[in-house]
Amino acid sequence: MAASKKSYAIPCTSAFRDRVQSLAAHQNVNVGDLARSVMLMVPPPAIEEMDDPGEPTADDRETVILKSGPGAGKPWRRKPRLQVRLPPGHDIPSLRKALNLALAMAAGERILKVEHNGKPNNEMRLGDAEKEVDRLRSIVGALSFKPLPQGVKTRGDALYVFGFPQNIKLGPDLVKSRFRMLASIHHPDSAYGDTRRMSQLNQAMAKLRALGLYR
Repeated sequence: MAASKKSYAIPCTSAFRDRVQSLAAHQNVNVGDLARSVMLMVPPPAIEEMDDPGEPTADDRETVILKSGPGAGKPWRRKPRLQVRLPPGHDIPSLRKALNLALAMAAGERILKVEHNGKPNNEMRLGDAEKEVDRLRSIVGALSFKPLPQGVKTRGDALYVFGFPQNIKLGPDLVKSRFRMLASIHHPDSAYGDTRRMSQLNQAMAKLRALGLYR
């Protein structure tokens, strides 16, 4: 039986709400998927180390139209918030931290490394293993860049594929290490590989070389 889910209203600043919703829309997932992906892939201590963006200030409010009750149809000013459905047991600060980490990974400020330190479980059935690979592939896909429909045409496109901010100062070591890390994830031979992402990663590297930003 699937675990029941709870609806969480996460108070946050308008700017944080907009960034999270924009990332979710860009990745074609919902906000709950972003939070769940981070919490599945990242150890709780690492999430707790992230800064909590916190609640909005007193002058940061959004206006909504009440849909029911005595005030139905009237405007109401309330704290900006994100609505997610997740299994019960989560606390609001940790959810904000998980979403903040998703933003940091999308911006290239934090790198996700998938490691397996345990011993192989010889009793795991093949079907279970395949389901686990599919689940991890979906998570990696949700946290990775969305392939560009037009391919890598500009410096900005290349930086986006690498997960670098637009104002970054590039160096050979930085580009090389990021390429190797992303290639290990997106190469078609990887369990989580993606041909389109790997192709655009190669295009991005070629674009940076052509522009003289990396040799």
